[in-house]
Amino acid sequence: MSTARTFILIAGLTALFMAIGYLIGGPTGMIIALAVAAAMNLFAYWNSDKMVLSMYGARQVDAQSAPALYGIVEQLAQRAQLPMPKVYIIDNDQPNAFATGRNPENAAVAATTGLLRNLSHEEVAGVMAHELAHVKNRDTLIQTITATIAGAIGMLANFAFFFGGNRDSNGNGGGNMIVGLLVMILAPMAAMLVQFAISRTREYEADRLGAEISGRPLWLASALENLHNSARAIDNPEAERNPATAHMFIVNPLHAHAVDGLFSTHPSTENRVRKLRELAGVPMPTAKPSFWGRSA
Repeated sequence: MSTARTFILIAGLTALFMAIGYLIGGPTGMIIALAVAAAMNLFAYWNSDKMVLSMYGARQVDAQSAPALYGIVEQLAQRAQLPMPKVYIIDNDQPNAFATGRNPENAAVAATTGLLRNLSHEEVAGVMAHELAHVKNRDTLIQTITATIAGAIGMLANFAFFFGGNRDSNGNGGGNMIVGLLVMILAPMAAMLVQFAISRTREYEADRLGAEISGRPLWLASALENLHNSARAIDNPEAERNPATAHMFIVNPLHAHAVDGLFSTHPSTENRVRKLRELAGVPMPTAKPSFWGRSA
């Protein structure tokens, strides 16, 4: 059901993109808009992983340079029946992680130094299992497509404001200026809401599959609680400069305090932890428990 919902939302984004193209240039504008979207997505398909990893200054590691992290990913990839992804470390104090790549054969997972420093071995395994779940579900490609279309919608919406008046039936363009203004404001907002809805949908599914891959739902539950608290207290300057990449991380790297509101890139941590504890058959406690004293 979540996959069907995702593709319905992507179709909605594409339709919105084409509608703005039509507003600007009629049928020809709609076709041009579709061609531009296709070209942008083709570029993103081949280059998005390199762009994001470079943006965050990620450095590739191996079994010699980062034996603990590499070993965790290697074991989990085998459990998930996935090709071994490339492994990267980002020099950033905020504990966080993300996956990227156009398919499982060309995937990469990245963890920050803050994550490796502040989380236990088991919690790191839970996080990496979550990221491998994104790879297995091909979420990285879906997220790239939605981010690209959403960005293009923002660009076209600005064009609609300045040139949409040319569609006025009297030729003076004045009648459509208000429409152009509304499109400029509302279209990017609608695109952003759809993008966030897709991200939240995929995060829940990656939590579930990640718990299945690791075999220990409570590892990820504990990690999410620690990551949530740390991300709110520690800055991620690169993410703040590039907010369009926020949806890629396991927890929101931005200092936006919304939880399950319309403008949140991620589901609330409490909801995610609750679902993971349900998978483990352990109820939500009134006080933080000792996660490692229980069997998941």
